[in-house]
Amino acid sequence: MSKVAVIGAGYVGLTTAACLADLGHDVTVVDIDKDKIALLRRGTVPFYEPGLRELVERNAAARRLAFTTSYRDAVPGAEFAIIAVSTPEGEGGEADLSYVEAAAASVAEAMDGPLIVVNKSTVPPLTGDMVSQVVKKHNTRHAAAVVSNPEFLREGSAIYDFTHPDRIVVGSNDRDAAEKVAGLYAPLNAYVLVTPNIYTAEMVKYAANAFLATRLSFINEIAWISERVGADAKLVAEGMGLDKRIGPSYLDAGIGWGGSCLPKDVAALAAVAERFNYHPELLHAVMDINRDQRMLVIDLLREALEELPGRVIGLLGLAFKPNTDDMREAPSIDIARVLLNAGADVRAYDPAAIERSRMLLPEVEYMKDAYEVASGADALVLVTEWNEFRQLDMPRVKQLMRRPVLVDGRNIYDPAVMKSLGFAYRGIGRE
Repeated sequence: MSKVAVIGAGYVGLTTAACLADLGHDVTVVDIDKDKIALLRRGTVPFYEPGLRELVERNAAARRLAFTTSYRDAVPGAEFAIIAVSTPEGEGGEADLSYVEAAAASVAEAMDGPLIVVNKSTVPPLTGDMVSQVVKKHNTRHAAAVVSNPEFLREGSAIYDFTHPDRIVVGSNDRDAAEKVAGLYAPLNAYVLVTPNIYTAEMVKYAANAFLATRLSFINEIAWISERVGADAKLVAEGMGLDKRIGPSYLDAGIGWGGSCLPKDVAALAAVAERFNYHPELLHAVMDINRDQRMLVIDLLREALEELPGRVIGLLGLAFKPNTDDMREAPSIDIARVLLNAGADVRAYDPAAIERSRMLLPEVEYMKDAYEVASGADALVLVTEWNEFRQLDMPRVKQLMRRPVLVDGRNIYDPAVMKSLGFAYRGIGRE
């Protein structure tokens, strides 16, 4: 088993650290956020991810997982330093690599021997070269190999994704270093793709996320067409997905994709292309469709309610997807802001994301459950497909509402059943 330093205690860094510790490695997480480290030392995970708190507690108790704010407590003696810091979208869509650069410099200053520096953060091609140059600049005494090892963790199922990966991708201009990084995951018995250089591994992550976003925008455009010709987009997607060449994943029409990965990664990949004087028409179309899709909800509400000022609109769900409290690029933000600016009264409930939403949308009225949202509402919008919303007592919901307008932004309800209950039901690409 190896001694590992993980830089960054966010979604990716903390999940990676806890899972590596659970495989038996000696892991120390370093983060410059003193409050976050204090919480973790007390056993509190500062965000919602199913199963992560228990995993952190177990491995901290076994002394395989530790937390610090000092690079000098984590890096000296380590065989691997895994950089898992934020890479937010910068001006023009390019990835902001300032946190990666700062982490690389701090790692270099603390290293006391040969080290393998692993880029786990989602970064554009050529970032590995930058990290290598930064490390050499800040430490001329010891050699460091840089390896790209992109993560493929889905928020809400990150632990499962780590322990049951479709593939592990590693790439470096130093083949031996890449093989050693792959060895960290040996107990998982997963398929390992070792690329012949670091740029290929970096590109795999961006290409994968861009393709997933493309599938979602594609089915949303198909839904728009389907509704106008009288077709059911959900059944169209099912028919497509039965084709083995296509498959059913990421073919759920809805109100658009969000989160910490797809929006910024598609934008960053487009920025990379433009830096090399290539116009990525498809990527821009994917982003444009997603932006427009969020406003479809507003159009459906205006059509059903005639006017928005003074109307009470309830949002069921706030997080960008179920089983997380992440509000980054969540469709609920754009929808709520447009409704508020139009003069509507907006109320909302989410099982996990209310506290994070309060900071972004203080004008929204937050309720204790879905039924309180429905009470006296002129319309409900299903924004996030949490399982508890699938189990609602819909006759009770209708009875509580002032007007039974239901916009199903994730197509989780049966249109015929909803209409038979008396709802003015609108789905995405469904009559």
